[in-house]
Amino acid sequence: MATPAELAFERTDLDEAQLGHLQRLLGTWGILADLSFSDLVLMAPMAPLPGDPHADGQMLVVLGQMRPSNSATVVQHDLVGQTAGPTDWPQVVQAFQSGEASRGEQLLEAGEEPVRLHSIPVRCEGTTVAVLARLSAGAGRRPGHLERTYRDVFERFAVMVSESTFPFPSEEVATEEAPRVGDGVVLVDEEGRVRFASPNATNALHRMGMYSQIEGRRLTDLGIEESAIEWALASALPVVEEVERRPDVTVLLHCIPLIAHEDVTGCLVLMRDVTDVRRLDRLLLSKDAAIREVHHRVKNNLQTISALLRLQARRLPPGEGRVALFESERRVRSIAIVHEILSREPSDQVPFDEIVTSLIRMAEDSMLVSRHLSFEVTGLLGEVPAHVATPLAVVVAELVQNAIEHAFPEIEAQDGAEGPGPHGSSDHDGGGAPHATGHIRVHLVNDGTTLRLEVTDDGSGLPDGFDIDASESLGLSIVRDLVRSQLDGSITMRNRNEVDPAQSGTTVIIELPAQEAQPIGQ
Repeated sequence: MATPAELAFERTDLDEAQLGHLQRLLGTWGILADLSFSDLVLMAPMAPLPGDPHADGQMLVVLGQMRPSNSATVVQHDLVGQTAGPTDWPQVVQAFQSGEASRGEQLLEAGEEPVRLHSIPVRCEGTTVAVLARLSAGAGRRPGHLERTYRDVFERFAVMVSESTFPFPSEEVATEEAPRVGDGVVLVDEEGRVRFASPNATNALHRMGMYSQIEGRRLTDLGIEESAIEWALASALPVVEEVERRPDVTVLLHCIPLIAHEDVTGCLVLMRDVTDVRRLDRLLLSKDAAIREVHHRVKNNLQTISALLRLQARRLPPGEGRVALFESERRVRSIAIVHEILSREPSDQVPFDEIVTSLIRMAEDSMLVSRHLSFEVTGLLGEVPAHVATPLAVVVAELVQNAIEHAFPEIEAQDGAEGPGPHGSSDHDGGGAPHATGHIRVHLVNDGTTLRLEVTDDGSGLPDGFDIDASESLGLSIVRDLVRSQLDGSITMRNRNEVDPAQSGTTVIIELPAQEAQPIGQ
């Protein structure tokens, strides 16, 4: 099914300004349907086709259809996309050709009673570009004061539509939160005095503390700020504003000026009590702030633990104890990186590519070796669930550190490294640039169903008969348990020459279900 904009573009000769005018009408005409208690149908002239017997432009196409929210519909079928000619909708075609509004009857279904038809020409900059057909049931019970007032206001809007003053050039498409007629209506005259208030509008005013008789009085006389109404009357443009009478009462106002022959004759004020909505918004903001604060405090606590481990390691003599403390400190920092990102934007999804970048930077800054290593990150993993990000970050940090420590035996780490600092003495090429003796690459893949992470180096490779399940390395044991137990994934370690004899080094492949992660590049 084509959209109204697509129908207008494909089947009419309307220019950009005219199409924009009709699009704004389609975005705001729910108010008109509710005020008239009627179905509305928008028809525009079809572009003539060669050999078409109606090439004189008398064929119309239905661009949109709106049903009222406060009364029963009379148009049971969807008319959008259908065409109408002089024999089908003669009064609508006549209204388009003459540019004059007309009233009559229209037979929608054979064998059924005709419905009342009010054809209103839609003008844009003085040119008739469409017809707004109002379809309503035949005469029934006598309407009450509210219905008569609403229909009178609709008639004033009908004049504005035919004079091309409605919809307004600055009018935006209504959002779900925008008030509608059923939420509450206040009608004011050109001086800003209230002439009518619907029961729902009266209820909203009561919540704002206004219990006096309001008809014939200005809202400002009753202690209600009416700057939005004053601005709408003065500028002849619609105004949307929230009014907070008390901290616990919020009312949304949509002020629409009523114009006749270029003169502002009054203003229609739609009112919606959004107190509960704003309360929920504040609760959500408070909840987000609380979650961010929790992650921020966790990050700070982890950094404190990391600093304590580092201080303790510095007090120990070189040996296994000192190395163990530095390794524990690095693992704590890798977890802190995840909480640092979550503290900036609390969400169930975490941008893992940003985490990998931080982990690589951490590995570079904490490495003191005799010669340089180069690091590379390729591919994208996208956003992963928060409960996956933490163990996966530890896995990446362990694998990168394992490559640094064991893949290049000729590069001996200087025991006693105490954290971030220069990379130590290094060889340089003829241009004075550091000479990289080893390469470590992290490659990320997310196809929507599987997360794949590869850590590759061009070092000495794995020893003969290596088996990760039999490995006594604490780092690899941590990786193996996290991948299989917490991430429900698989891990493979192999020498690169098993696939390509010309290559050296090791490849570690981690695969786990993508769960709720978003695929990249699709």
